Amino acid sequence: MSARLYELVYIVSPDATEQQVTDVHEQVDAIVSRMEGQIQKTDNWGRRKLAYEIARHKEGVYVFETISGSGDLMKEIDRRLKVTDLIVRHMIVRIDEEQKVAERMLARRQAEAEQRRLRRGTSGDGEERRRDADEDDDQDQDQESEE
Repeated sequence: MSARLYELVYIVSPDATEQQVTDVHEQVDAIVSRMEGQIQKTDNWGRRKLAYEIARHKEGVYVFETISGSGDLMKEIDRRLKVTDLIVRHMIVRIDEEQKVAERMLARRQAEAEQRRLRRGTSGDGEERRRDADEDDDQDQDQESEE
């Protein structure tokens, strides 16, 4: 099975030290390496206020990671984060399918725009605007001659 792309966001307890946050990241990194995945991006968003109180915490340290790997890899990460005391919450989202859908929609919109341009008889390089401006000038001249 081919590797898929996932986003992982986890919130570390605000009581955790920087070293403890780094340790959690290293645990995730070790799991990813062991199961032949790859962390493509890691972004520590820092301490932020939670939307609602979780386990008497009003703040947490947010960490965002983009991981390429298998479903089994993500199940293992999910299992490990559930039993890690420092983790307040975590969420894993598969994003490769969303990217494919977005790319298909963009391609379809571009094709539809090109078809509209062809129906109007323009090449999409501003030719239509020049033609419209010429028509406006002709109309202005006709109105002046009538007066």
